[in-house]
Amino acid sequence: MGRRSLGVLILILVLGLILTGCPKKATLKDEPSARAVAERTAESQRAARIEAEKREKEAAEARMREEERKREEERRKAEAQRELDRSKELERSMVAKKTPGIEGTVFESSLLKDVYFDFDRYEVRPGDAETLRQNAALLAKYAKVKIQIEGHCDERGTSEYNLALGERRANSVKKFLVSLGIAESRISAISYGEEKPADPVQSEEAWAKNRRAHFVITSK
Repeated sequence: MGRRSLGVLILILVLGLILTGCPKKATLKDEPSARAVAERTAESQRAARIEAEKREKEAAEARMREEERKREEERRKAEAQRELDRSKELERSMVAKKTPGIEGTVFESSLLKDVYFDFDRYEVRPGDAETLRQNAALLAKYAKVKIQIEGHCDERGTSEYNLALGERRANSVKKFLVSLGIAESRISAISYGEEKPADPVQSEEAWAKNRRAHFVITSK
């Protein structure tokens, strides 16, 4: 009887030990391994590094956009200043004068160059075409400026003939400027014939100076 009780007691103790050990095994299974912890840590570090690189890239792009905006602003300011300087240059070059046939004051500018003609001709010569292109470029910059083209002749020929020839010269120049894109409404033409020589001397050299188209500014 004593042996049987002892055997039962041992059996109970063994069962108790087995039952007591089971939660420990379950707890060990639930605990993360050192490798898993290291992997999660490395993954977190990679995610943080990617996020930091993304923020750095966005900040760099933002700086580039701001620098580009500043450059564009400086470019616009410089262009506005150049335009103002050009406007002042035209203003400085203008000289007020009174001209027959035009009411009020008109202006002459050294920036608008005269062109010249062969004897008894009104066609624009190839060499003078470049001068007219320069004049057209100047007028294109100042869209409000209006001009009048004066046609002039040397003293040879009758007054009536020279008035007609001067008109053809002025209109020929006007047509050329219009072909370069200058609005016809900005240009008027007049002939003075032989009435206003640039050089009153009677010589071939003086006559060549007098066969011309001259420009005056009627509105700025």
